[in-house]
Parts: sequence; structure tokens; C-alpha cells
Amino acid sequence: MMIISFSIFREMKKMKLIKDFRWHFCWVIILVIVTSCNNNPSSSAPDLNKEKQQIISLLDSFNAAAARADYDNYFGYYTDDATFIGTDAKENWDKKAFMAWAKPAFDKGKAWDFTAVERNIFFDSTGRLAWFDELLSTQMKLCRGSGVLVKKGNDWKVQQYVLSMTFPNELIDTIVALKGPIEDSVLKTRGSR
Repeated sequence: MMIISFSIFREMKKMKLIKDFRWHFCWVIILVIVTSCNNNPSSSAPDLNKEKQQIISLLDSFNAAAARADYDNYFGYYTDDATFIGTDAKENWDKKAFMAWAKPAFDKGKAWDFTAVERNIFFDSTGRLAWFDELLSTQMKLCRGSGVLVKKGNDWKVQQYVLSMTFPNELIDTIVALKGPIEDSVLKTRGSR
């Protein structure tokens, strides 16, 4: 487009249509505007609907791999430097530690079976970083999974996964009474703030 615009400019000059500096300046401005309009930045921006569908597929496959106790495929969805944060206050693992913890369950052929009931997916401005939250039907009843995904080449990978149990607000006092003594010991060993 820029070559065509300069060609038009040159021909107009030959025909004496452009006589002075003001016209040169005006044509330069017009060329800049036309050229910048033709540099369509959206053509390089990812199609977020397509990316969202890829993430939905990844998360469904991720959960299905755990349900099948498919160790290699399940952990293949994580980045090498991923973290997993579980329902227990002591469960904050890098990928290697999580793999070691989960291996016996996978070896027995029964890991965990999570099915998304509801899911929200969000993207940063580049479309190469996403985060999600999902309400899950599990063997522990309703849980919430959330995490961060990064685009590695053409594939989405789980950078961080957080699993949380849900509790009805009406039961909070009962639950706190049950878990209090156990978690007080965690606070003592880790130091409370």
C-alpha cells in the first residue's frame, strides 16, 4: 500500500497537482494514516473464542486423564515449573513433588474424578495468558478448581492449579471447630501472622 501511495504522490507531482510544501506535508499525513489503517493489528491478535475452546478442551481432557488414572497424560498438561495447591494447608507443591505424591493413587488405577459444572475463563491483553475458575462435581462433593494457563507454542499448559473445597456458609462454625485443632498445629510450625 505504501508503494502504491508513493506512486500516486509521484504522478500527482508530475502533473503539477502538488505545487508547494503544504501539499507535500498533507500527502505525508494522508499516507501515514492510510498505511497505519492497513497495518491491521487484529490480524496478529489471537481469536479468543478459539483459544477459549482450546482451554475448555484442555481442562476437560485434563480432568478425564485423572479419572482414567493416566499419569503421563495428566501431568503432561502441566508446565515443567507448575505448582499445585490442594485442599490441605500443607499441599503447595511444585510439579515434581505433586507427581511423587499422586503416583501411588495413579498406580492403583484410581486417582480422582472431577467434572466441571460451571467454568469461567479470562485472558490477559496478549491472549497468551489465561486464568480460570470452575465449580466441580467430585468425590468430595462440590469443589472449586482455579488456575493459570500459559500458551506454549500452539498448546495451553497449566502453570498453577488450586483445588478448594466448598462449604455452605451455615456450616462454617462447625467446620472451623472440626479443622481448628489440626490447622492450629500447621500455624505453629509455619508461624502465624
